[in-house]
Amino acid sequence: MPTTNADVIVIGSGSAGATAAGRIAMESGARVLVIEAGGRDWNPLIRVPLMTGILLRGRHANWFYHSEAEPQLENRKLFWPRGKVLGGSSAINGMVWTRGLPSDYDGWAQMGLPDWSWDKVLKSYKDIEGHWGGETDLHGGHGHQTLSKYTEFNPLSGVFLEAGQQAGHPLTDDFNGAAPEGVGRYDYAIAGGRRKSAAEAFLKPALASGNLQIMTGAHVLRIVMDKGRAVGVEVAIGKRREIVYAGTEIILSAGTVNSPQILMLSGIGAADQLAQHGIDVAVDLPGVGQNLRDHLLVRVEYDCTQPITLHNLLRADRAGLALLEAMWRGTGPASRFPLEAGAFLKSDDALDEPDLQAHFLPGRSTAAVRLPFSRAPDRGHGFFANIYQMRPDSTGEVSLRSADPFDAPKIRANYLSAPRDIAVLRGGVRRLREIFAQPAFDAFRGAENAPGAELQSDADLDAWIRKVADTVFHPVGTCKMGNDTMAVVDGQLRLYGVDGLRVADASVMPTMPSCNTGAPSQMIGSKAADFVMEQWNGKDAA
Repeated sequence: MPTTNADVIVIGSGSAGATAAGRIAMESGARVLVIEAGGRDWNPLIRVPLMTGILLRGRHANWFYHSEAEPQLENRKLFWPRGKVLGGSSAINGMVWTRGLPSDYDGWAQMGLPDWSWDKVLKSYKDIEGHWGGETDLHGGHGHQTLSKYTEFNPLSGVFLEAGQQAGHPLTDDFNGAAPEGVGRYDYAIAGGRRKSAAEAFLKPALASGNLQIMTGAHVLRIVMDKGRAVGVEVAIGKRREIVYAGTEIILSAGTVNSPQILMLSGIGAADQLAQHGIDVAVDLPGVGQNLRDHLLVRVEYDCTQPITLHNLLRADRAGLALLEAMWRGTGPASRFPLEAGAFLKSDDALDEPDLQAHFLPGRSTAAVRLPFSRAPDRGHGFFANIYQMRPDSTGEVSLRSADPFDAPKIRANYLSAPRDIAVLRGGVRRLREIFAQPAFDAFRGAENAPGAELQSDADLDAWIRKVADTVFHPVGTCKMGNDTMAVVDGQLRLYGVDGLRVADASVMPTMPSCNTGAPSQMIGSKAADFVMEQWNGKDAA
């Protein structure tokens, strides 16, 4: 069996993995190998922000997972896209850059994780950010992850901001600033009108160091252990099997779904569950795959009475011209992700902090391309805002379907299993209706398509939520940090019971952050790089 050697192996090239690998290769001198199951990010559509809706729904660069039947959502199986390409989900996501509230991270510190307090993670965020506003107390201006904010946007996005203020919500100039509550415009991982994935930001410049090797099309079969230490990774590349060995450390950054799957395939997990699949137990770690959390959204949608929405791009000829302009010049309507404005809101005025997040779209879909001869009905101009509870109580699990590494794991999110969650989401629907009812929308507001004006009671709204609610693609928590019996990694991301192995991705989050999860995942990757480099430098000093 062929072998390859490196000082540090990073499994996964997504938001966390690319950030960790790139920083270690550029800053430590260690030889780093990145293992990615997907292919190279050669597809030019990946760079075009408006193509996000197409990428999320297509099989290219996508694990294309589905949940199990969700009991509280009328037993529907939800589609769970996850990035399977260099850059992982950062190559197909909505590029919205939100970092969460300081209380999210101070809460982690209060759980016994002092390295994850707000002041500590803020430093990590600043290290990786190349913020459009430059270096400030709250933002980094010199990092590899370039961030931008739109200076021009669809007129309806401005109407949403005006209506939000008319409804009594403040206008915030920065959802990542000192006063994030209210309506405002988002920051994006976009540079020059093109997507800036974590791979573009960190792996591409790291290749110049000569310390980085990238292995694509390599499906991880298991982590190889010797006497309680992780020493290598067995991968399948087509029909060929290969073991790659790590001289110092392995960082597992395969994401909230695949990281626990790989651990369980390696004999690390709940002993009784592993035994059911005939897997020898290396470490009995019952928390692996547990504590799954995700954001669940609904959309409040209206017809638009004026022809100023993304519907104008649905014709294939117009979409094609916009696509070419974005690809070649980085300008035009396809160079922007259309969720241009949004809100951090409170479901109850008595709350100390926002518990709802919304994104406004001046159209009916982020997949704003209509193929020639499409049979899909043309519904005309419309707009919507989605909304979701930022810190849900419901938890689920990721478990093995079988011992076959190529078999998709079982995903059970258990959405709305905690009673409070549907009440908060229902409150979010009412907050959006209040905003859309303001005078600013009078010249644009047509009929309410969803939920529909006839649905007003708590019971009616709850039934509608269970029928239509969907994932926001923000799963976290299945290899959580902590000190309790269900913790999988410690505060420096080291796996309990195994030496030389860390987990660094959204799976380690002990609770849900109040934001989109791309930015926190990159922050976790950056902190993992710091932890590994501290060890590496100590080894050099010795």
